[in-house]
Amino acid sequence: MKDAPLLEARGVGRRASGDEGWLLRDVSLTLAAGERLAVVGPSGAGKSLLLRSLALLDPVDRGEILWRGERVADDDVPAFRRDLVYLHQRPALFEGTVVDNLRRPLSLSACGGRGWDRQRILGWLDPLGRDAAFLDKRSTDLSGGEAQIAAFLRAIQLDPRGLLLDEPTAALDATAAAALETLVDRWFGERAGERALVWVSHDAGQAERASDRIVRLEAGRIAA
Repeated sequence: MKDAPLLEARGVGRRASGDEGWLLRDVSLTLAAGERLAVVGPSGAGKSLLLRSLALLDPVDRGEILWRGERVADDDVPAFRRDLVYLHQRPALFEGTVVDNLRRPLSLSACGGRGWDRQRILGWLDPLGRDAAFLDKRSTDLSGGEAQIAAFLRAIQLDPRGLLLDEPTAALDATAAAALETLVDRWFGERAGERALVWVSHDAGQAERASDRIVRLEAGRIAA
């Protein structure tokens, strides 16, 4: 829909199992193309659950999620998840090498036959302090921080319109975290005004650096 936000949550709610109440309640927010939104709040506030709901990975019990002004039809979900990529704090990697993990999504029909670009990946690895040897490492041998790097590269090689980043630097040291922030900025700026991101962070300084707008979530509700 013309002039609609890239992503919108309207009155989204998610119930806990049984009679334990709501995990998310009456959450409404918009994300425009060209915007960077940070979500902050205490542990258990529902930040990760909100990202999973925005990515249509978890069902909502109330409200709706819109992509470019429209609900996502069932047949369009694979393409939607290529255009809006959710990155978990503890990413799941396939067996095999980092290269195997980078190539795997490119074989899916939703990626439209996009080819593997080794040089592009190496260009992204350099500011992260990694070289070509990183690509040959087995996924089972990666540290938590290295797994986050591999998952991030796997996502941005698809040229998504939006990223949902769930504490993407939590397992990285300060130097690698700063480098990843720089790489996110580079990705965002490659298509100024077209891309958007939501960044969940427990680090107030990082939230300020990584966003144009900050939303605070408390007990499943937007507090500020």
